Amino acid sequence: MPRMLDVSEDVRAEIGDDEADRLLAGENAPGSYDCTSCRTPGDPEQERTSTVLFVGDETAVLAFAHATCIPSQVVRVAEEQLQGAVRSITGEERRPAAPAQAPAGPQQAVLGVTSGLVAIDGELHPALVVEPTAPIARPGSYGTEDEFLPLLVEQGFTPVPDLSAKPQALGGWSVLLAVGQLHAILQPSPVGGQQVAWWQAHQPLQVTDGWRTAANKSQTVLVFAAPVGSIGQQPREDLMRDALEKAAANGRLVAAAMPLAGTS
Repeated sequence: MPRMLDVSEDVRAEIGDDEADRLLAGENAPGSYDCTSCRTPGDPEQERTSTVLFVGDETAVLAFAHATCIPSQVVRVAEEQLQGAVRSITGEERRPAAPAQAPAGPQQAVLGVTSGLVAIDGELHPALVVEPTAPIARPGSYGTEDEFLPLLVEQGFTPVPDLSAKPQALGGWSVLLAVGQLHAILQPSPVGGQQVAWWQAHQPLQVTDGWRTAANKSQTVLVFAAPVGSIGQQPREDLMRDALEKAAANGRLVAAAMPLAGTS
């Protein structure tokens, strides 16, 4: 039975005509696979299957997905982020992400990132909550004043007085998901060109099926940020919302809406 593979023109251009033809002929195609988007099994002999090529600076990884989940495409990611995707594709290191190092701060602060669904105006939105483990000083400063929120406001985040309205979109920023896991929050490069990581997971962060479904629907993630000690690691989404509302009421919360990058 012929394999029902889709190879887009972009993927063909990257892997070459010979390799693309071998895939379509079934020579190098998998007998079965875990969908790189929804992570459930797929069979290219029974259902249409997309070829998805993850391309880094030095590495390229060909993965497969249900055509009903995502089309065949090339996903360009930083080399470091691709290594995490490689481990996910090969089944290695599926542990939760460790916090990534913050961009500035005298105490080696790290940024903790928590995912959850937040209800705004009757609709559930996929959200990330970012909170450092220590005060964040302004780069080049030796002071002890926490400048985390002012620095983010300068980048385009907006103060959140309450959770009654969706945050404004922040141009040039995005949230990178690949093979169903969170890899990074990307920001514009200060020297132009491709985006750079503002926060990057040491290991990919698993998100819930509900979170991924909401992200697929909206193609947007709400990113909330608060100073150290404002939110904490809340075990339930209702407790996380309560902590967000309290931080907002105290003037200790900023946020932005960001598009998805890669595949979710």
